[in-house]
Amino acid sequence: MRMTEISFSGATPIDGYGPGFFRVAGQVMEGAILVTPTGARTWGGYEDTAALMALATEVDVVFIGTGAEISHIPKGLRDDLEAVGLGVETMNSPAACRTYNVLLSEGRRVAVALQPV
Repeated sequence: MRMTEISFSGATPIDGYGPGFFRVAGQVMEGAILVTPTGARTWGGYEDTAALMALATEVDVVFIGTGAEISHIPKGLRDDLEAVGLGVETMNSPAACRTYNVLLSEGRRVAVALQPV
């Protein structure tokens, strides 16, 4: 098997995570975060719909990491995001980190909103 190094071409990858924190592009961030190809910032959780809605011009899909376990997001949040043309996929936060990084390395227009594990 041949191993190939992943290149993110200047985009913002997620390097790791642990109890209550994420490491993004070498910086440790605590609590819920929102990561796009251009940077990372804190996120107010499911009630912070404005931050997610603003992604509509920047990305095609947003992965929502629901913490250690997969759970449903509020139906109104999903409806609002889909109404502005964003694809929404929910999964546990570890899976959301991995999926985001893979698609980011392919140059896809993706973002991830993460609840801590």
